[in-house]
Amino acid sequence: MAAVRAVVGDGVAAALPASLGSGLPSTIHALATGGEPLEATAAAGSLVFPREHRRRVLLAAAVPVHLAISLAWSVVLARLLPHRGTTLAGALAGGGIGALDLGVVGRLFPRVRALPRFPQLLDHLAFGAIAGRVIARRRRERASRAPRKAHISAA
Repeated sequence: MAAVRAVVGDGVAAALPASLGSGLPSTIHALATGGEPLEATAAAGSLVFPREHRRRVLLAAAVPVHLAISLAWSVVLARLLPHRGTTLAGALAGGGIGALDLGVVGRLFPRVRALPRFPQLLDHLAFGAIAGRVIARRRRERASRAPRKAHISAA
């Protein structure tokens, strides 16, 4: 039970920073290329309201949707990422999540399909790396607080 609590706690702790930080690559790309920086957010809102065109509605819908998806994936990562190389493994897992999100699910939604792929992939890599970093830090902190087992040697 403690292990399940640790996994869920790590996932919950990783979800918000990973969710917030994961939008930076596509936002920077949009600003640098003259694109709309909130288009990826509006596209996330279209997952809930695929026929909606009012930007304010799509942006409002995107917040809970993105947080829920981030929470779910963060808990999955907290369960599956290795204890060594966690940040790198998280980034690679983020790439896999991106392939699923963009290549399978996203193809069903025109606004998601219209997004530039490379910045979206970078967003997913960032998500995984940030989640992995938070998870690794929490694991280290937990390990440093755990009582050490005494080593008994045969004399």
